[in-house]
Amino acid sequence: MENKTVEILKMAILMERRGRAFYAQVAEQTKSPEVKEVFNIMAEEEIMHEKILAEEFKNYSKSQNFVALNLPEDNYNQIAKLILNKDLKNKISSASFEAAAISAAIDMETKAIEVYAERAKTATDDNEKKLYQWLSEWEKGHHKILLDLDNELKEKIWFDNQFWPF
Repeated sequence: MENKTVEILKMAILMERRGRAFYAQVAEQTKSPEVKEVFNIMAEEEIMHEKILAEEFKNYSKSQNFVALNLPEDNYNQIAKLILNKDLKNKISSASFEAAAISAAIDMETKAIEVYAERAKTATDDNEKKLYQWLSEWEKGHHKILLDLDNELKEKIWFDNQFWPF
């Protein structure tokens, strides 16, 4: 039976690969250049995460240890400015394909946060712990951006359709 570390690494690589595929597909199918840019950025970040995890998988396979990697800083603020701007929000209808994709992406990011945060808690290797903490924080940034956008889209549809009870 494979050890838990290898299982988690494989699952993490697969989650990042699926995330990349999902974001790339949304970017390909949307008609909005702004939405396309957002989902392409998200896909590129998943590629980066997958490469980092694959490198650690290779390291662990050779030595049964994680290596201290130079992990990039989270670019949450840069992406948040791009995603949470008024023009982008106006391009997305609350009942559109893009809004449904945002909702699905929130679920994917939630799962990733849970897996990474749990592994960060249980990891005994300091470098492994650091990797999963870093991934968890990065995915929390994605989650927050997507959740904020989803909430604003919901508010917009309520306002536009005068659903308010007062």
